Amino acid sequence: MNIDLPAQALVLRDEMRAFLAETLPPDLARKTLCGHKVSKDEHQAWQRILQAKGWLAANWPLEWGGTGWGPLERLLWDEESALAGAPRGNVPALELLGPVLIAFGTEAQKRQYLPRILSGEDWWCQGFSEPGAGSDLASLKMRAERDGDDYIVTGTKLWTSYAHTANKIFCLVRTSNDGPKQAGISFLLIDMAQPRVTVRPIKTLGGIHAVNEVQITDVRVPVGNVVGREGGAWDITKFLLGYERLIGAGIGPSVALYRQLRRLLAQPGANGRPRGEDLALSVRALEIETDLLALRYTAYRVLAAELSGAAPGPEVSVLKLRGGEIQQALTGLLMEAGELEALTHPFTLPDGTLLVPEDFSHLAQQYFDRRKLTIYGGSSEIQRNIIARRLLQV
Repeated sequence: MNIDLPAQALVLRDEMRAFLAETLPPDLARKTLCGHKVSKDEHQAWQRILQAKGWLAANWPLEWGGTGWGPLERLLWDEESALAGAPRGNVPALELLGPVLIAFGTEAQKRQYLPRILSGEDWWCQGFSEPGAGSDLASLKMRAERDGDDYIVTGTKLWTSYAHTANKIFCLVRTSNDGPKQAGISFLLIDMAQPRVTVRPIKTLGGIHAVNEVQITDVRVPVGNVVGREGGAWDITKFLLGYERLIGAGIGPSVALYRQLRRLLAQPGANGRPRGEDLALSVRALEIETDLLALRYTAYRVLAAELSGAAPGPEVSVLKLRGGEIQQALTGLLMEAGELEALTHPFTLPDGTLLVPEDFSHLAQQYFDRRKLTIYGGSSEIQRNIIARRLLQV
């Protein structure tokens, strides 16, 4: 699955590998690769290491504390950090809100929020989906009514990832009911550390507490916390979702899962023979490898367009769609190859010993948790509609 890279990119990739090997704590890498939960403290500790290196904000410009990397360098970092087992950190802040503020925020907003993202003082979550407004974001109902220099904000956000660890949330809110639905939506920054902001946990199918319901009731938010113009959130949202769907391609995590699959197929199964001698498993593994190679080439084409100055276009829907499907296929095949041991829920003995090998302990949990990949960030049905309408023009 090698893709020829320029000499400078190869030098940077070697530097990335050496840095990760030297500074990434082995216990943290093992925990990430095996699907164990990584705590906020561990995320923040790793972010401090990256910040000291200057590699925390991979898609920010140098002037705001980022790496200044282009799309190729960012793709290399995504792959190498995933393969090494580095946790992703505060994705909503670093990979979504940061680029939005840099592109659309005022100077005051950039100077207030960007340094606090890099320092880890602010930990952000994303408030887009609502009950009855998931992929159809234009139907959102959280309202923000003007009252002098403030908005009074009331409503509910759903499936909010890691809201229970965040102190800030960026939300799409309805500031007007006039005209088209999209025209009345604004992008608002809200402090969660105040009364009448309630976070309720939601356990996913894999038994993981990662998403939440966030209830906001009559909370005052300064008008100066609007990013862009009032009612202008739709253009920001399209910009942001382009980045989110590039993230959703999950090429780095998929390559890491594929390596885990190849290791598992080389190990003996219940019959004492290598699992890869099962022809059906080996053929399906090769099919997934082919799909992953095609996904990487598609990502390189999208990034080549970005290098020429184009913003992420409808092609990112292909990456989001296929990336989610490939991760689901990988975790499903890992489950099947792991046989009965893969069906065991993570369980330890009183002395802390895992009842099954560590590589197996979270296969079922990963499989069930990744069912969400073809739903969040725009469901597969939405992505297919975008591909049909804007790429195939049907």
